[in-house]
Amino acid sequence: MTVKEKAIRAIRSLPKNASIEDAMERLLFLAKVEKGLAQADAGQTLSHEKVKQKFKKWLR
Repeated sequence: MTVKEKAIRAIRSLPKNASIEDAMERLLFLAKVEKGLAQADAGQTLSHEKVKQKFKKWLR
């Protein structure tokens, strides 16, 4: 499925009263999910332990 087809499908799935902001939010969310999945497929992930360490620093 092309990017254009994915965008059209996402927009069509919105409720009839959705705003342009709703559509933009949905498309941005889907783009970020795709990017994350591509990064995971490429092995660009963090271990659970590393994430816990980062959260410790952020939550101080």
